[in-house]
Amino acid sequence: MDSKRQDELMQAVEALVFAADQPVKASQIARIIGEVAAEQAPEDKVIESVVARLNARYEAQGTALRIHFWAGGYRMATTEAVAPYLQAFFRGDRGRRLTRPLMETLAIICYRQPATKPEVDHIRGVDSDYALRRLLDYGLIAFAGRAEAIGRPILYATTDRFLEAFGLSDLGALPNLREVEALLGDPSFNQAQARMLMVNGLHDSEGEAL
Repeated sequence: MDSKRQDELMQAVEALVFAADQPVKASQIARIIGEVAAEQAPEDKVIESVVARLNARYEAQGTALRIHFWAGGYRMATTEAVAPYLQAFFRGDRGRRLTRPLMETLAIICYRQPATKPEVDHIRGVDSDYALRRLLDYGLIAFAGRAEAIGRPILYATTDRFLEAFGLSDLGALPNLREVEALLGDPSFNQAQARMLMVNGLHDSEGEAL
Protein backbone atom coordinates (compact mmCIF):
# COMPACT_ATOMS: atom_id res chain seq x y z
CA MET A 1 0.00 0.00 0.00
CA ASP A 2 1.51 3.34 -1.06
CA SER A 3 1.97 6.22 1.40
CA LYS A 4 -0.85 8.28 -0.14
CA ARG A 5 -3.33 5.44 0.38
CA GLN A 6 -2.10 4.94 3.95
CA ASP A 7 -2.64 8.63 4.68
CA GLU A 8 -6.17 8.44 3.23
CA LEU A 9 -6.99 5.44 5.40
CA MET A 10 -5.64 7.12 8.52
CA GLN A 11 -7.71 10.24 7.85
CA ALA A 12 -10.85 8.19 7.19
CA VAL A 13 -10.46 6.06 10.32
CA GLU A 14 -9.67 9.08 12.48
CA ALA A 15 -12.67 11.00 11.18
CA LEU A 16 -15.10 8.11 11.67
CA VAL A 17 -13.95 7.35 15.23
CA PHE A 18 -14.03 11.04 16.11
CA ALA A 19 -17.52 11.60 14.69
CA ALA A 20 -19.15 8.45 16.12
CA ASP A 21 -21.25 8.95 19.26
CA GLN A 22 -20.59 5.35 20.35
CA PRO A 23 -17.81 2.79 19.83
CA VAL A 24 -17.52 1.90 16.15
CA LYS A 25 -16.45 -1.59 15.11
CA ALA A 26 -13.52 -2.24 12.78
CA SER A 27 -15.89 -4.02 10.39
CA GLN A 28 -18.14 -0.93 10.24
CA ILE A 29 -15.19 1.31 9.46
CA ALA A 30 -13.96 -1.08 6.78
CA ARG A 31 -17.40 -1.31 5.17
CA ILE A 32 -17.79 2.47 4.96
CA ILE A 33 -14.30 2.92 3.53
CA GLY A 34 -15.04 0.27 0.90
CA GLU A 35 -18.35 1.90 -0.04
CA VAL A 36 -16.88 5.38 -0.41
CA ALA A 37 -13.83 4.20 -2.34
CA ALA A 38 -15.97 1.85 -4.47
CA GLU A 39 -13.58 -1.01 -3.80
CA GLN A 40 -13.32 -4.10 -1.65
CA ALA A 41 -13.48 -3.25 2.03
CA PRO A 42 -10.13 -3.57 3.83
CA GLU A 43 -9.74 -6.40 6.32
CA ASP A 44 -10.33 -5.70 10.00
CA LYS A 45 -6.63 -6.22 10.74
CA VAL A 46 -5.83 -3.33 8.38
CA ILE A 47 -8.12 -1.04 10.41
CA GLU A 48 -6.48 -2.28 13.63
CA SER A 49 -3.08 -1.44 12.18
CA VAL A 50 -4.25 2.05 11.21
CA VAL A 51 -5.55 2.65 14.74
CA ALA A 52 -2.19 1.57 16.16
CA ARG A 53 -0.38 4.03 13.85
CA LEU A 54 -2.76 6.83 14.82
CA ASN A 55 -2.13 6.22 18.52
CA ALA A 56 1.61 6.16 17.89
CA ARG A 57 1.31 9.51 16.13
CA TYR A 58 -0.74 11.01 18.96
CA GLU A 59 1.86 9.86 21.49
CA ALA A 60 4.77 11.15 19.43
CA GLN A 61 3.08 14.53 19.06
CA GLY A 62 2.29 14.69 22.77
CA THR A 63 -1.46 15.13 22.26
CA ALA A 64 -4.08 14.26 24.88
CA LEU A 65 -6.03 12.07 22.44
CA ARG A 66 -6.02 8.30 22.08
CA ILE A 67 -8.25 5.77 20.33
CA HIS A 68 -9.42 3.11 22.79
CA PHE A 69 -11.07 -0.25 22.19
CA TRP A 70 -14.21 -0.19 24.34
CA ALA A 71 -17.42 -2.23 24.20
CA GLY A 72 -16.37 -4.04 21.06
CA GLY A 73 -15.43 -0.94 19.07
CA TYR A 74 -13.16 2.10 18.81
CA ARG A 75 -13.80 5.36 20.62
CA MET A 76 -11.83 8.61 20.76
CA ALA A 77 -10.91 9.54 24.32
CA THR A 78 -8.31 11.45 26.31
CA THR A 79 -5.32 10.26 28.30
CA GLU A 80 -5.38 9.75 32.06
CA ALA A 81 -2.98 12.67 32.49
CA VAL A 82 -5.68 15.22 31.65
CA ALA A 83 -8.44 13.51 33.68
CA PRO A 84 -8.24 16.03 36.59
CA TYR A 85 -8.99 18.92 34.22
CA LEU A 86 -12.00 17.15 32.74
CA GLN A 87 -13.27 16.17 36.18
CA ALA A 88 -13.09 19.81 37.27
CA PHE A 89 -14.88 20.92 34.10
CA PHE A 90 -17.74 18.45 34.52
CA ARG A 91 -17.98 18.66 38.29
CA GLY A 92 -21.14 20.76 38.10
CA ASP A 93 -23.03 18.03 36.26
CA ARG A 94 -24.05 16.28 39.46
CA GLY A 95 -27.27 14.96 37.99
CA ARG A 96 -25.35 12.42 35.93
CA ARG A 97 -22.99 11.23 38.68
CA LEU A 98 -23.35 7.72 39.99
CA THR A 99 -24.04 7.78 43.70
CA ARG A 100 -22.87 4.99 46.00
CA PRO A 101 -26.30 3.24 45.93
CA LEU A 102 -26.29 3.34 42.12
CA MET A 103 -22.74 1.97 41.97
CA GLU A 104 -23.64 -0.76 44.44
CA THR A 105 -26.71 -1.77 42.44
CA LEU A 106 -24.77 -1.67 39.19
CA ALA A 107 -22.00 -3.85 40.63
CA ILE A 108 -24.51 -6.49 41.71
CA ILE A 109 -26.07 -6.61 38.25
CA CYS A 110 -22.61 -6.79 36.65
CA TYR A 111 -21.67 -9.97 38.45
CA ARG A 112 -25.07 -11.66 38.70
CA GLN A 113 -26.55 -10.74 35.33
CA PRO A 114 -29.13 -11.35 34.33
CA ALA A 115 -30.41 -10.41 37.78
CA THR A 116 -33.85 -9.66 39.17
CA LYS A 117 -34.87 -6.87 41.52
CA PRO A 118 -35.54 -9.32 44.38
CA GLU A 119 -31.96 -10.60 44.01
CA VAL A 120 -30.56 -7.07 44.07
CA ASP A 121 -32.76 -6.13 47.05
CA HIS A 122 -31.65 -9.25 48.95
CA ILE A 123 -27.96 -8.55 48.50
CA ARG A 124 -28.22 -4.83 49.25
CA GLY A 125 -30.67 -5.24 52.08
CA VAL A 126 -32.79 -2.31 50.86
CA ASP A 127 -35.31 -1.59 48.12
CA SER A 128 -33.54 -0.90 44.81
CA ASP A 129 -36.43 0.44 42.75
CA TYR A 130 -35.07 3.98 42.48
CA ALA A 131 -31.53 2.81 41.70
CA LEU A 132 -32.74 0.49 38.96
CA ARG A 133 -34.85 3.22 37.37
CA ARG A 134 -31.93 5.66 37.37
CA LEU A 135 -29.56 3.09 35.85
CA LEU A 136 -32.16 2.39 33.15
CA ASP A 137 -32.44 6.14 32.48
CA TYR A 138 -28.66 6.37 32.11
CA GLY A 139 -28.65 3.44 29.68
CA LEU A 140 -26.21 1.45 31.84
CA ILE A 141 -28.63 -1.46 32.27
CA ALA A 142 -31.52 -2.81 30.21
CA PHE A 143 -34.34 -5.35 30.43
CA ALA A 144 -33.15 -8.85 29.59
CA GLY A 145 -36.38 -10.84 29.69
CA ARG A 146 -38.18 -12.41 32.63
CA ALA A 147 -37.09 -15.05 35.13
CA GLU A 148 -38.89 -18.39 35.43
CA ALA A 149 -39.43 -17.76 39.16
CA ILE A 150 -42.84 -17.10 40.72
CA GLY A 151 -44.25 -13.85 39.40
CA ARG A 152 -41.76 -13.91 36.49
CA PRO A 153 -39.75 -10.92 37.72
CA ILE A 154 -37.92 -8.76 35.18
CA LEU A 155 -34.28 -9.60 34.50
CA TYR A 156 -31.69 -6.83 34.22
CA ALA A 157 -28.31 -6.86 32.48
CA THR A 158 -25.62 -4.32 31.64
CA THR A 159 -25.40 -2.66 28.22
CA ASP A 160 -22.68 -1.66 25.78
CA ARG A 161 -23.09 1.84 27.22
CA PHE A 162 -21.93 0.42 30.56
CA LEU A 163 -18.83 -1.09 28.95
CA GLU A 164 -18.09 2.19 27.22
CA ALA A 165 -18.62 4.31 30.34
CA PHE A 166 -16.22 2.19 32.39
CA GLY A 167 -13.67 1.65 29.63
CA LEU A 168 -14.17 -2.13 29.42
CA SER A 169 -13.66 -4.16 26.25
CA ASP A 170 -16.06 -6.86 27.54
CA LEU A 171 -17.43 -8.30 30.78
CA GLY A 172 -14.35 -10.46 31.14
CA ALA A 173 -12.45 -7.30 32.04
CA LEU A 174 -14.50 -6.75 35.21
CA PRO A 175 -12.53 -6.67 38.49
CA ASN A 176 -12.29 -9.86 40.52
CA LEU A 177 -13.55 -10.31 44.06
CA ARG A 178 -10.41 -8.82 45.60
CA GLU A 179 -11.03 -5.55 43.75
CA VAL A 180 -14.79 -5.19 44.29
CA GLU A 181 -14.52 -3.23 47.55
CA ALA A 182 -12.05 -0.79 45.99
CA LEU A 183 -14.35 -0.40 42.96
CA LEU A 184 -17.28 0.51 45.15
CA GLY A 185 -15.24 2.67 47.50
CA ASP A 186 -17.61 1.57 50.26
CA PRO A 187 -16.16 -0.13 53.36
CA SER A 188 -19.66 -1.13 54.47
CA PHE A 189 -20.03 -3.29 51.36
CA ASN A 190 -18.06 -6.17 52.83
CA GLN A 191 -16.69 -9.40 51.40
CA ALA A 192 -19.74 -11.37 52.53
CA GLN A 193 -21.93 -9.19 50.32
CA ALA A 194 -19.40 -9.35 47.52
CA ARG A 195 -19.42 -13.15 47.63
CA MET A 196 -23.22 -13.13 47.51
CA LEU A 197 -23.33 -11.01 44.39
CA MET A 198 -20.74 -13.13 42.63
CA VAL A 199 -22.32 -16.55 43.29
CA ASN A 200 -22.51 -18.37 39.95
CA GLY A 201 -20.71 -15.38 38.46
CA LEU A 202 -17.13 -14.76 37.43
CA HIS A 203 -13.95 -16.56 38.51
CA ASP A 204 -10.74 -15.19 39.91
CA SER A 205 -7.40 -15.08 38.13
CA GLU A 206 -6.53 -18.60 39.38
CA GLY A 207 -9.72 -20.00 37.90
CA GLU A 208 -11.33 -20.70 41.29
CA ALA A 209 -14.97 -19.89 41.82
CA LEU A 210 -15.44 -16.74 43.91
